[in-house]
Amino acid sequence: MENIIYLLKSIDMFKCLTTENFKNIFISNYSIKDYPKNYIIYMQNEKCKSLDVILEGTITIQKIDADGNILSINDFTNGDVIGENLLFSTDNKYPMTISTKSDVKILHLDKKLILQLCRTNECFLINFLQSLSSKALFLSNKITSLTMKTLRQCIIEFLLYEHYAQKTNIIKLNMTKKELANKIGVQRTSLSRELNKMRKDNLIDFNNKYIIINDVELLNELHIES
Repeated sequence: MENIIYLLKSIDMFKCLTTENFKNIFISNYSIKDYPKNYIIYMQNEKCKSLDVILEGTITIQKIDADGNILSINDFTNGDVIGENLLFSTDNKYPMTISTKSDVKILHLDKKLILQLCRTNECFLINFLQSLSSKALFLSNKITSLTMKTLRQCIIEFLLYEHYAQKTNIIKLNMTKKELANKIGVQRTSLSRELNKMRKDNLIDFNNKYIIINDVELLNELHIES
């Protein structure tokens, strides 16, 4: 329990709570659950009943359309909080599916407890509202960014990010092409088709493990134009 309290104190939302506050939290109105890898924690349209803090592991938020296409919105890991933007909504249903990318441990804080903290601790209330606003804005921008861009623009953005992160033109793929397609929100075949077009245009070359950027400056110019 001490490790959990230590983690909570490092999170902005909980940073102004006292030791006594934490003791009250862990009297009731909470649960700690373990979830295995590739487990669906919340289905799309399932009601949000708790504020969740990830204690260990990584979860992913995905949107699945009627054709089975998967759009990966974002991943969350140790210390991240989910549910604050839905907990007190009149339509408090998860708009997307939340599943695990690894073994995960989550602290579920009951809605009644969060309401009590908001009523009795102004600092917590302000931090809660700030987190809620930031999360709503982030998810809105993320969805707009993904849905407004062409497939080529998404690939270029990914390659440029990895180029600066890995500091090389030879980009090592830390995921399968299927996972990359899911992240971008297209079918695996659509991604392969566009990669082949980019190779024909002499922008890149690739194999199963690497994508080689032939001209970083050109990719940057294409990215700016988009």
